[in-house]
Amino acid sequence: MSPNPYTAPVRTLIRGAMVIERPEAGSARRADVVIEGRRYEAVVAGGGVGGAFDRVIDGEGCLLIPGLVNAHTHLAMTLFRGLSPDLPLKRWLEEEIWPREEKLTSKDVYWGSLLGLAEMIRSGTTAFLDMYFFMDEVARAVEEVGLRALLGYGIIAPTPERIAPEIEAAERFARGWDGKAEGRIRVALAPHAPTTCHPAAWQWVTELARELHVPLHTHLAETESEVEEIRAKTKKSPVEWLEELEVFSVPVVAAHCVHLSEKDIEILAAHGASAVHCPTSNLKLASGIAPVQEMLDGGVNVALGTDGAASAGDLNMIEEMRLAALLAKVRAHNPHALPAPEALRCATARGAVALGLGKELGTIEPGRRADGVLLSREGPQFCPGYDPLGDLVYAGQGSDVKAVFVEGRLLFAEGEHLTLDLDEVQGRCCRMSRRFR
Repeated sequence: MSPNPYTAPVRTLIRGAMVIERPEAGSARRADVVIEGRRYEAVVAGGGVGGAFDRVIDGEGCLLIPGLVNAHTHLAMTLFRGLSPDLPLKRWLEEEIWPREEKLTSKDVYWGSLLGLAEMIRSGTTAFLDMYFFMDEVARAVEEVGLRALLGYGIIAPTPERIAPEIEAAERFARGWDGKAEGRIRVALAPHAPTTCHPAAWQWVTELARELHVPLHTHLAETESEVEEIRAKTKKSPVEWLEELEVFSVPVVAAHCVHLSEKDIEILAAHGASAVHCPTSNLKLASGIAPVQEMLDGGVNVALGTDGAASAGDLNMIEEMRLAALLAKVRAHNPHALPAPEALRCATARGAVALGLGKELGTIEPGRRADGVLLSREGPQFCPGYDPLGDLVYAGQGSDVKAVFVEGRLLFAEGEHLTLDLDEVQGRCCRMSRRFR
């Protein structure tokens, strides 16, 4: 799939949008935004910018936000969407998903990844963190379509004999893809979970992450059964056990973090680890409600993710924002918990921090990478429009997305994908799915 020339980074003016420059500021203002190549050049309050531009985008009646960051997903699991939807995590994985994953081919993963990319783009995601298999194919899809990604080969090594081949495969991928696609693709090492990786695997992969200067991405404290299993073996929580193994001596992005003690939160904060809240997946699998406000109050960077479409149902980060904000209030018995600006920050700037790009992404400011999303405010759910940011979090829909750009390249506009053929992708994935029924 060759990129559409229209997606090349050029001098662009977005005229007259309501702009959320920094989510934590809690407000939007009308402005003209100038993009020069791959970076934001200026944000001019009130508009009125003149001069010559290669592309002018009409932002009237629209909201411009930093690109959404999906900090935990398994992209190609779009191929398993809708299979056995109402099971607990352990049974769902062991009886339904893992047997089907054994049938996956590299071709499956490539086309399933394209399907996931299409879904993420049209609901406003511009960067994501992925853990899966056949990661060369995931990276190839990302390179072609134009998103930004941190990618990790999923390491499952419960026994000593599995450790070397798994970590060697992960290392080959990491050395082959880090920094590719003009820097849009970066790599992580991705040991699956405390319960699926032998202690020696954790020690080896941590040393390798230190050598390669890459982060670790893992599932952590997702279910009560995981916590109980690790505690039975080690007399420690999963977080305490990983600290004992010195895993947190390198940057760690920990998905889920549902069942944490106060001590666990202190450990994550002390080591600068990022937690990724995946509200839809945790609800659907009945895993629990993560202590998001407690983590934020304790100094943990909390990002948001969808998890894979097989467990979450979709890859819609706008939906995740709303659920995260609502669940935090219920858990804390406090309507002030995770207010709308902080929910948007978790989906943007905090996600950028989790991906190691906190100085490059997450705000619309001069010098930052030009990753952004333009959403229509013309739907009835945005009327009367007292608070554009609050309306986005509590009433916005993925279908409100009007345009998506990464590094100044337009990937989606007016309902059309500009870097992939959606009909072809959906057709191929539907045909492939027959093998998994």
